[in-house]
Formats: sequence, structure tokens, C-alpha cells
Amino acid sequence: MKDMLKDKVILLTGGADGIGWECAKAYAAAGAKVCIADLQQPGEAKMLQLSGNGHDFRQCNVTSDAEVSALFTAIREQYGRLDAIHNNAGLAKPAKALHDTEDDEWEALMRVNLKSIYLTTRHGIGMLRASKGSILHTSSLVGSIGQDNHAAYVATKGAVNALTKAMALDYAPDGIRVNAVAPAAIRTPMLEAWSREQPNPEAMQRYLDQLQPLGAMPAGDVIADACVFLLSDAARFMTGCILPVTGGAELGYRTLI
Repeated sequence: MKDMLKDKVILLTGGADGIGWECAKAYAAAGAKVCIADLQQPGEAKMLQLSGNGHDFRQCNVTSDAEVSALFTAIREQYGRLDAIHNNAGLAKPAKALHDTEDDEWEALMRVNLKSIYLTTRHGIGMLRASKGSILHTSSLVGSIGQDNHAAYVATKGAVNALTKAMALDYAPDGIRVNAVAPAAIRTPMLEAWSREQPNPEAMQRYLDQLQPLGAMPAGDVIADACVFLLSDAARFMTGCILPVTGGAELGYRTLI
């Protein structure tokens, strides 16, 4: 995938860990300049793992209008352009049915998983119009098929899918593509922490490893490879796509023992 994103400037929210960090590494290896926006500091040593140069980290609360505005001012001043926004920042908690979900849990999910997209779009659309760039959302397979005991989270990912299609229509006249990637079970620190919180962590781990017909739960690099494609010119005639990268988890009837 070398040079697939050569000289593109990409804003990646939630890029300090998990799928986001795998995307940061893949984008850099493909020739992009990556600006990571996250509350969590990846650290200088970690940033040095990124191939090439011109990468940056900005500590940012992506649910704050003021902080997101300042983020785009910094990008404009540092790079003078923006070719893509990857809205990857997200929360997955709580693991609850809707009636058990607390007000603050609901609000946190809506702010991080949805309001952040609204804010990055509002503040970044001008630069994307200038570059005829693209927008990518990290969604989830559960936004299409549902999941028990995760009602609020599932609702946000269903909304991300709907937003992807609506935005694709709104911004197509500007030459801006809008797509989403939808993982199933991916081995990330967030999912592993969630798995340990379940009543039977070992059984949950076995379940997650059996979920995908193509094999055990993979690392985030499989998602990153798909994201490189979606942000590259190879996907230049794709928009409004919710791309499942799931190992076939949603296919057919299977007995998981």
C-alpha cells in the first residue's frame, strides 16, 4: 500500500490507541501526513513509530466546539490543507439494556460517537471542499444487525450509518466522498477491557474468537488496511458505503460451541 495516500493530510480522531493507532501507522506507511486528535497522549516514542514525517498530535476533546475549532485552526496553520477526516473516536460503554442506561451514560455516547462527527464536519468542510477530500467514519457491524445489552451504543452506530449516507448525498456535489468502515470483533484494548468485565471472561473470549468464519478475532490492522483503501484514489467512485470488515460474522446461521 505504499504511496496510496502520498502527501495527503489526514485528521484522525481517537488515534492514540486501538483501531485508531493501527490506522495512523497504516496511513503514514502509505505516505500520508497524519494529525492525531485524542484526549490520550500517545507519547513521543510512539509517534516516532510512524513512517515518514510531518505527523502531529493534538490533545483535543472532540465533543467541545471550542477545542475542535482550535484543532482545525492548527491544521490550517501547520499544513495549509486537509484531504481527509477519519472520525474514529468512540465509546462502547455501557453494556446495558436501554432501561438500565443512566442519563450520563447516554449523553456521553451521543457526544463522543455522534456530536464529534457534527463538529469535525462543521469546522473541516471548507478545507475538504478545497481539496475535494473525503470523510471516513468508524462504525460497527452492530449498527446494522443489533446487539443485546448495548442499546445506546448500537443506536449511535446505526446513526453513524445513516449519517454516512446523508452526508454522502449532501457533499457529493463538492466532490467529497463519505464512507464508513464497520468492524465486528477486533482485538483492541477497549474490547479486551470490556471482555474482562463480563460475568465469564474466558467464555466471552472464546465466543469472540469463534464469531468470524474467517478465523479468530484479529488485530486492528485488518481495519486499517480497509481504511487506507477507502481514503485512497482507488475508492474514488465509492461514497455512502458502509464497508463490513467482519470476517463474515454476519453471514448465515452458525452454531457457536
